[in-house]
Amino acid sequence: DWRRDAAGLSALAGHAGNKTLGAAFLEVKRQNKVRLAALVRRELGVVIDPASLFDVHIKRIHEYKRQLLNLLHVVARYQAIVADPAAVDIPRTVVFAGKAASSYHTAKLIVQLMHDVARVVNSDTRVGDKLKVIFLPNYSVSLAEVILPAANLSEQISTAGTEASGTGNMKFALNGAITIGTWDGANIEMAQAMGEDNMFVFGLRADAVARIKALGYDSRLHVEENGPLRAVLDAIGSGEFSPGEP
Repeated sequence: DWRRDAAGLSALAGHAGNKTLGAAFLEVKRQNKVRLAALVRRELGVVIDPASLFDVHIKRIHEYKRQLLNLLHVVARYQAIVADPAAVDIPRTVVFAGKAASSYHTAKLIVQLMHDVARVVNSDTRVGDKLKVIFLPNYSVSLAEVILPAANLSEQISTAGTEASGTGNMKFALNGAITIGTWDGANIEMAQAMGEDNMFVFGLRADAVARIKALGYDSRLHVEENGPLRAVLDAIGSGEFSPGEP
């Protein structure tokens, strides 16, 4: 069970300071990132820098899995770079993949927005290699075998209380990705096994989500109080990423 696995993780933690092992691990990670970069160039014609931080979000496309929230963050980062290129010092490649149910109209629109944002961001010379956005189509086990080992950051940000992650988070972690995750589902078990300080705990806990739903959630209030969020929504709503189709 996971308690036995936790003991194993604790034993492995003793090797964390081994510089030779660390260097070997980083070389394996680099090779896997080069392999993914080659696949992206071959399939999409987009050149990404293997030395950038690979920020990966691969799940079924669904509102509660919050690919849209991640995409809003991408737009905010894009706007920050355009405003001040020196403000962002770590280049980032954001990778999305996953399937949407054929009848799920909103999920399809989220995928369309991913492509719209990627087209603008990836072609903006002011941004260069500081930010790239990739959507890999036809998600499959074979594609996951290339993406998972290349990830630096694992996005496990589904709304708490909706089973934020099943086993995908563990596959990322076992391949050396750092997890940003809501306190829910298997994220909790993984954090307990490896120590909360080894995971970026994200967002509200399930009880807080339930309280907000009970009291009533006013999204407009958040927009009014948050300038960067308002700028992101205005850019999307005005058609900045979809000229002629705001």
